[in-house]
Amino acid sequence: MNAQSSTLESLTQDRIQQRVRELGEWFHNLDLRGVKTAPNHFLGNYPQVKFQQFAHAIPEDLRGKTVLDIGCNAGFYSIEMKRRGADRVVAIDFDECYLAQARFAAEVNEADIEFRQLSVYDVAQIGEKFDIVIFMGVLYHLRHPLLALDLIHEHVAGDLLLFQSMQRGSNAVMPLKEDYHFWETEVFESPGFPQMYFIEKKYSGDNTNWWIPNRACSEAMLRSAGFDVIEHPEEEVFICRTRAMNNSFGTVYPCKP
Repeated sequence: MNAQSSTLESLTQDRIQQRVRELGEWFHNLDLRGVKTAPNHFLGNYPQVKFQQFAHAIPEDLRGKTVLDIGCNAGFYSIEMKRRGADRVVAIDFDECYLAQARFAAEVNEADIEFRQLSVYDVAQIGEKFDIVIFMGVLYHLRHPLLALDLIHEHVAGDLLLFQSMQRGSNAVMPLKEDYHFWETEVFESPGFPQMYFIEKKYSGDNTNWWIPNRACSEAMLRSAGFDVIEHPEEEVFICRTRAMNNSFGTVYPCKP
């Protein structure tokens, strides 16, 4: 019997339950050999209940693929990607508490995942691009959300981006012109125009909720950062393909003579 097998056998339900309590409050409700990590989650069996709405849009067989999970929290999506056979999964989060939870969940699930303490603004340090980048439940916690998308495109997105953000406001999407006259103001009052809501203090008791887009804004920001939406399998979820850009940090205007 090897050391890993011995360690796993020692993880009884009582021991797992004890360790779950020691690791603090969990946001992901994971099933760790019959032990639920967040059984009283206000969103129900989250994120499984969310994942069920778009799981069909992700290939069942990820053999030969590499995955980067940005803002992995307790590792639900990272573990799911390993279950689907991904050759390599790298999971990052800036919060060491979440990473401790994710490492334990991966151990219980016998999932070989590489964990690193990094924020989305640090992705250049990883130094490689991935077949699939997961960026779910992070955007609205950022003070600089478009910068984050630019950095993902520039440094780590090789092909597909799995994106999700909390959204508020209208779910409508209006066709946008290439340009608008300076005196055109009514367009900004349209429910289908891209809008971001700024949270100065707290939303849902959370002072890290900074910017919340409507659906049109989510799509527009993704396009602006170099991601083409190819599927919209769930209200807040977008599957995107990375598009080559000459300059992912916006248009460079020539100096006037």
